Amino acid sequence: MEEDKFYNNIQKALDDLPENFSILEEQIDVGIQMKYFEFARLLKDRDISEECFEAREELFDKDVDEERKKEILTAIAVYDDVKAYRTLEKFVEEAEGDLKQWGTLALQESRMLMHSSLLDEQQVFISTGLGGKGKKLRYFVVFLSVNENEMLTETQQKLLKDELIFELNKQEGVFESMDFMEGFSSALVMLPITAEIKDTFQNVINECNQYGGFLREDMVITNVKILSRSEIIQLIHQKENRNNNELENE
Repeated sequence: MEEDKFYNNIQKALDDLPENFSILEEQIDVGIQMKYFEFARLLKDRDISEECFEAREELFDKDVDEERKKEILTAIAVYDDVKAYRTLEKFVEEAEGDLKQWGTLALQESRMLMHSSLLDEQQVFISTGLGGKGKKLRYFVVFLSVNENEMLTETQQKLLKDELIFELNKQEGVFESMDFMEGFSSALVMLPITAEIKDTFQNVINECNQYGGFLREDMVITNVKILSRSEIIQLIHQKENRNNNELENE
């Protein structure tokens, strides 16, 4: 199954991590993250870190355009000087929108550089769209109802929430929030990076289904973003169409 392969790849990547790693706590759009790291790769060849460090006050000048600020932020993130780190820290406190997210990525990279210098050991930086905290990653999970046209009853809602919290506690995870809608229920949670992701949520479904079988066996799990109702419905339809095509080809 395509989904099983996807989850297994995520699990393998997490299991193979070294002991020294740092998780980006903030929720930052994955598109911005990709642009940041690609831009950082291009800047390495230009060797302009010192030049941008000397021009760091431009970051606080309203007349300086956004692209120039992104250049300075990215360049001084790899400049090994505590003043660069403090500059980035101050910028993130004052900035807004995409530039704040860009600055946050630069600040995290600068923080890792300082840690590596002080501890004389390389660190791995983990960033996802939903972020995390400490040694835990944040996930958005969608439990699909057997009856796609109805919302779960109050009793079923309480059971699902209680079983989810119980399972998370077993895994030393954290429950953050839960929403119920027609056809599905969604939750925002955090799990240790070593936790078995799919098994954790499958256990919740199995326990709930002992009391009426009101949840489907499949689910949606992502650490990229919080999905809107329309995005969830689109994913469900895509999966159903894919499954129908597979049956027709057998």
